[in-house]
Amino acid sequence: METDRITLRPWHESDAEVLFHYASDPEVGPSAGWAPHKNVEESREIIRTLFNAESMWAVELKETSQPIGCVGYLTSSKSHLDIADDQCEVGYWIARPYWGKGICTEALRLVIKHCFLTKGFTTLWGDYFPDNPASGRVMEKCGFIDTGLEMPCSNLAVGANRPVRVMKLER
Repeated sequence: METDRITLRPWHESDAEVLFHYASDPEVGPSAGWAPHKNVEESREIIRTLFNAESMWAVELKETSQPIGCVGYLTSSKSHLDIADDQCEVGYWIARPYWGKGICTEALRLVIKHCFLTKGFTTLWGDYFPDNPASGRVMEKCGFIDTGLEMPCSNLAVGANRPVRVMKLER
């Protein structure tokens, strides 16, 4: 999946160093619910265990051929939301040097298309911390609507004690 600027591709263990470079930034992970990476080996392990799934992609900037973020979806069995089997939860993060450039929105649009057209999901869900409104704006630009729900997200490594705002997009 690609646009003029980005390609969504599987993660590779060889991406560990560049992942660590961006994921160790203390401004990135906590705003998405995870702790900054501590070393390259931790990044490599996350690639092996979390990112090694058909529903997770590296957001590769074509200009540099390096991953600058991650985008994907969780099926109902892995989502913290109580959603049906024909629904999924989307998620994403982008490295700080690329914030505000529309890249995350491009990546999410590719995932939305894949989820609806290829996977056949009927509804997509997403959530964000209210103190990270830029994440909510990414979803809004992609057609998600605010459900008005705020709820805890106990499976987060960082911020499990803070509520997330729930967004929804129907096919």
